[in-house]
Amino acid sequence: MAQPAAEPPTTELPVPDNAIEVRGLTKVYGRRKARGSKPAPKPALDTVDLDVPQGALFALLGPNGAGKSTLINILAGLVVKTAGSVRVWDIDIDTDPRGARAAIGVVPQELNIDSYFTPREYMEMQAGLYGVPVRERRTMEILEMVGLTDKADSYGRTLSGGMRRRLLIAKAMVHDPPILVLDEPTAGVDITLREQLWDNVRALNRRGVTILLTTHYLEEAEELCDRIAIINHGRVVACDSRDALLSRIDGKTMDVTMSGAIGDIPDPLRRYQTSSPAPNRLRIQYQSGRTSAGEILDAIARSGLNVVDLRTEEADLATIFRQLTRDDGGTARRPDEDEYR
Repeated sequence: MAQPAAEPPTTELPVPDNAIEVRGLTKVYGRRKARGSKPAPKPALDTVDLDVPQGALFALLGPNGAGKSTLINILAGLVVKTAGSVRVWDIDIDTDPRGARAAIGVVPQELNIDSYFTPREYMEMQAGLYGVPVRERRTMEILEMVGLTDKADSYGRTLSGGMRRRLLIAKAMVHDPPILVLDEPTAGVDITLREQLWDNVRALNRRGVTILLTTHYLEEAEELCDRIAIINHGRVVACDSRDALLSRIDGKTMDVTMSGAIGDIPDPLRRYQTSSPAPNRLRIQYQSGRTSAGEILDAIARSGLNVVDLRTEEADLATIFRQLTRDDGGTARRPDEDEYR
């Protein structure tokens, strides 16, 4: 009997501790120049070491051009690495590329759905490309998993953007991969559809699928993922559990609204990192390990200000992301496949 769609492949491979292991991974692109000249080296990945634990919901974050897409394309067998080693489900991508590719499903950012295929036809075609025998295909089971059974025989052009995203997830699962890679899966998706997609992803993860996610929505990574890596300029600059990453920053922000205009920042508050985003508001940033909220409130009282509203915020993933990638501000451009070789 065929295994459930979200469980590891039916091959009798032992379950590894790490779904993905990367050691010293390097990819150098060279820009094409005039005939006879040597291409200028362009490192996209620089000796990357990374472990994705089996069963994890793992986020890979970084600004544009950091190397995320290059890493994913190497895992999927779409880009040839320059150096290093990669194991997918304990399968070396060099010695057994077919086995490694069979252990991973990739959901691309682009909505590359043929408008003239129905989801049922699309799934059957994909299963055929992976060599899944007809008797072992579970097209309707997977479509039910992503909530598309009622659209199984509708043309692709009639599907909404959220439905197409879910169909891409279903397509990536036709060969029962134990690892699912989601590359910016909620780009351009409204909040309701985004929540539906994440419900699907959580359900897959509960069934045992290891999820590797890239996203620019940092609040998603913070809420969903139990482990997070941040990559910048082709190097992993942080990799830890979500809680451990957040604990690195002992920072809080207090937003205080006054009954009237403040004018210049009062002397008792100048010792803190204080700004005035509006005429009647103060924003005070402080380290909770060194300064208590009570001390700041006392300073406000000594300033003779009348508080009408107060709100505090803890440091979040966006804060540490900005600290670790502030050197380029996320503006670097990823090498295009047709410009580099």
